Amino acid sequence: MTVLITAPYNERGRKELEGLFGAVVYQSWKGRGRAFREDELIQLIKNTDATGLIAELDQVTEHVLQSSPELAFVGVCRGMPSNVDIKAATKRGIPVFYTPARNAQAVAEMFIGNIITFLRHTMPSNQWLKDGKWNRDYLQAYVQFKGNEITGKTVGMVGFGAVGQRIAKLLTAFDCKVKYYDPFVTHDNPQYEKVALENIFSDSDIVSVHLPRTEETAGLISQAYFDLMKKDAVFVNTSRAVVVNREDLLAVLKQNKIRGAILDVFYNEPPESSDYELISLPNVLATPHLAGATYEVEDHHVAIMNGALKKWKTEQTLAIPTLYNKKELETGV
Repeated sequence: MTVLITAPYNERGRKELEGLFGAVVYQSWKGRGRAFREDELIQLIKNTDATGLIAELDQVTEHVLQSSPELAFVGVCRGMPSNVDIKAATKRGIPVFYTPARNAQAVAEMFIGNIITFLRHTMPSNQWLKDGKWNRDYLQAYVQFKGNEITGKTVGMVGFGAVGQRIAKLLTAFDCKVKYYDPFVTHDNPQYEKVALENIFSDSDIVSVHLPRTEETAGLISQAYFDLMKKDAVFVNTSRAVVVNREDLLAVLKQNKIRGAILDVFYNEPPESSDYELISLPNVLATPHLAGATYEVEDHHVAIMNGALKKWKTEQTLAIPTLYNKKELETGV
């Protein structure tokens, strides 16, 4: 069996797959600077006689699957296999593996870093210093840029999956009170309090969104919830921009109804003028979708993917948490 890997994949992981399946062909998209187009992926699978595919960004469409009848599995090194036609794969009995939580630590660390950066006015004070504005007594900056500590704050999580839980774990070091809203999760840690969505917004000093993009979540966070926030509260979104009503967020920030926002995701990427209207606000700390961008994330997705494939191959089972279409394959739906 030959496994074609177009995702970034470390050498150790590739060698493990060679031992498991027999042969590996490594053609990472990073070497060419872009994902493979549909026609290129079809040709690559054909040229390599691949019967297994591990991708990251390539669009694994119905046409790709139809043109590659020998594929036994598809792996996607992402938090959600959104680039794979799941229905088409399931129809052909192809299991689709993915790597949820691969970037949980990366996002959690950036959350902590950005919150502290925002609360302590690090960015504006740095620019102030570079601009040579420290021109009076030594207490000038001390007074102008005095900020707040994260310790003791109430942090509310909208969505409490792997990322939210990893952030919550780090927040315990700061003696923060963690509340969460997630209809699909009930955590057994008594330090985390499950509450209604309204309570997340009304009670929290920091509201952090960790939602996938679905029909149910699109536009979920709107004016009604922003109106509940404390005036000195901070809104954070490192998940998907579309889960927040853009105009409502823009209005609440322009009117200074809350302290500000930390945004890592935007409605258009690269941003368009409407996005830059948000990005350029003085009470917004914006980063260009970097929360999950660490070199270690690639090692994490290799470990998660190889673990799943080893269990699938050696135990011939579908009882694998990171098998996305497990239920459909088991039920034949």
